[in-house]
Amino acid sequence: MRFVIQRVTESEVKVDGEVIGKIGKGFMVLIGVSDSDTKEIADKMMKKMLGLRIFEDEQGKTNLSLETVGGELLLISQFTLYANCKKGNRPSFIEAGAPDMANEMYEYIISKCKEQVAVVEKGRFGADMKVSLVNDGPFTIVLDSDQL
Repeated sequence: MRFVIQRVTESEVKVDGEVIGKIGKGFMVLIGVSDSDTKEIADKMMKKMLGLRIFEDEQGKTNLSLETVGGELLLISQFTLYANCKKGNRPSFIEAGAPDMANEMYEYIISKCKEQVAVVEKGRFGADMKVSLVNDGPFTIVLDSDQL
């Protein structure tokens, strides 16, 4: 499983020109799922993400968590995080999870995050989405379950 976490001051996702998810200060997270991912892996990834202390305290040090600052989440499914570009110039996506399983994992992550974070917005699985954000810092963290 892969999460690309961007600390944002605001972010939104549109489908067919309509805003379907919008947040203020928090994390916009791109989520990639592989066939080998499990709920246990998702739990570990969420724990790490929600525990990240990457918001600035009063001394300007990155020392505060999403919860501490009352941050929000925008969770976007993105199978292209599993693009394999080793051969040729056209990426292969065979390492990405099968759509039904990946959607189930994505919805699981959303439901579990809602248990801990007051505002959790989401994209639409499988849709052509337009995502905009103001990356604060910029600050971007890549979490890969193979490296946790």
